[in-house]
Amino acid sequence: MKLKLYSGPSSEPVPLAEAKEYLRLTTETFAGDIESVQSIAPGSHVTGTINGTAVEVLGLRAVVELSAGTCSGTVDVTIQDSDDGSTWADVEAFTQVTAANDNTTYEKAYDGIKRYLRVVAVVATDSCEFGVSIIKKSATIAEESLLTSIIEAARERVEEYTGRKIMTQTWDYYLDAFPEEDYIVIPFGNLQDVTSITYTDSDGNTTTMTADTDYVVEKNGEGLGRVVLPNDTEWPTATLKTSNPIVIRFVCGWTSASLVPESIKTAIKMLISDLWENRESQTYSVVPGSLYVENATYQKLLSSKRLRWQF
Repeated sequence: MKLKLYSGPSSEPVPLAEAKEYLRLTTETFAGDIESVQSIAPGSHVTGTINGTAVEVLGLRAVVELSAGTCSGTVDVTIQDSDDGSTWADVEAFTQVTAANDNTTYEKAYDGIKRYLRVVAVVATDSCEFGVSIIKKSATIAEESLLTSIIEAARERVEEYTGRKIMTQTWDYYLDAFPEEDYIVIPFGNLQDVTSITYTDSDGNTTTMTADTDYVVEKNGEGLGRVVLPNDTEWPTATLKTSNPIVIRFVCGWTSASLVPESIKTAIKMLISDLWENRESQTYSVVPGSLYVENATYQKLLSSKRLRWQF
C-alpha cells in the first residue's frame, strides 16, 4: 500500500487541557489554572462594528465572557472562530443587550476545534458600556511541548493499531493499475470525501476522472469507504506510466473530537499516561532489572475499532 500524507490533522482527539486534567497536572491554584484575555476592552463604545482581538485557544477549554454595563442602545455580540486568524466563521451569538437587560455578565463555553477565537460586536442606536474577555483554562507547565508531542505520539500509535486515521486528514493513495473488480477500497475508514482521482498515461498526460460520472463514492460510515464504478462503465483502458500512475486523494477521520468514540479517546489517554510516566526508561522500579510490560487494556478498548482489511 503506497500512501502519502497530504495534510495532517489540525487538532487532536485529546486536547492538551484534557490531557493535563487526566495526568492531574495543575498549578494547584485556581488563578494559576486560568488566563483571561480581553478581546474587546471594557469601556463606553459608540455605535458601529468592533472586531475583537483574536485569542489562541487550540487545545484549551475556553469561556467567552460578555460584561455589560449601562446600555442606552443595543449591542449584538457574536463569537467567531478561525484556523488561520484571517478567515472567520460565526459560532454563536449572545442575547442582544439592551437597557432592559444591561449591567449583567453573560457567558458562553466554546467547544470548537479551531485555533483562534474572537468576538464581533455591533453597537446600534446609542453608545453602550461593555467588554468581552476570553477565559482559557489550562495550567501552564514547564514541559508543555513534551506533553504535546506525547499526545501526538499516542494518537499515532492508536492509528497504527486500529488501521484508522482519527482526526480529519488528507491522503494520497497510489495504485499501479486499475483493479479487475468494479470497486477500489479506500484505507483508514471514516471516509469523508474523495477529492480527486487522476491517472497518467505512458506519454505523461494526466487525466482527472469525474465524480458521479466515472466513479461513485461510498462513504460507509466508520467502515472502509469505496470508489465504485457506476452501471455500464469501465475503468480507463489507457496505457499507464510505470510509476504510481493512479492517485486517489481522499479525506478521512472524524470531523471533531466530540465524535471520536470514548473507547478510542480513553486508549489514547492511557498511552499518554504511560509515555509521560515512563519517558526515561521502560522498566518497572518495583523489581529492579525487570522488563517493562505494556498495559494491554488499551488494546482491549480498541479491539472493536480495528479495521481488518488487508491492503
